[in-house]
Amino acid sequence: MIKSVFLQPGQLHVSTCNTKIITILGTCVAVCLMDPVLKIGGMNHYMLPRWNDKSLNKLNYGNSAIQALIDKMIGNGAHKERIVAGIFGGFDTHTSVFNIGQQNALIALEILKAANIKIVSKNTGGKHGRKLNFYTFNQSILVERFKMNCFGKEN
Repeated sequence: MIKSVFLQPGQLHVSTCNTKIITILGTCVAVCLMDPVLKIGGMNHYMLPRWNDKSLNKLNYGNSAIQALIDKMIGNGAHKERIVAGIFGGFDTHTSVFNIGQQNALIALEILKAANIKIVSKNTGGKHGRKLNFYTFNQSILVERFKMNCFGKEN
């Protein structure tokens, strides 16, 4: 039996059982972590690259959401030296001088590199939104792309 969990922005989920974690991304980014030996997997979904020390939900920000995901993976028994990562999302809107999607993807690369976590999959940038289906038990990720307009709605 596969349990399904849908992640909203500012959430994360870690599972030690057969779970499908689903999320939909535009400029937001999701980091998926896996311990392939123990079959523990987790995903976060964040909206902005860096926590500003003001927001109550630190999981909305890449730097704190990624660290929280790493900590929760380890807290559920994952061995840090075996954890591998995938980075997804970061749609490029071409309507913002801030390049939020690109900055969200870059913070993931920065934090994972600093934590010595190997990135085994990356699907970021571009002109498409993404729907992720992460199957934690067999460590597979299905990425479905769809076109978005400048308001983030599907075309």
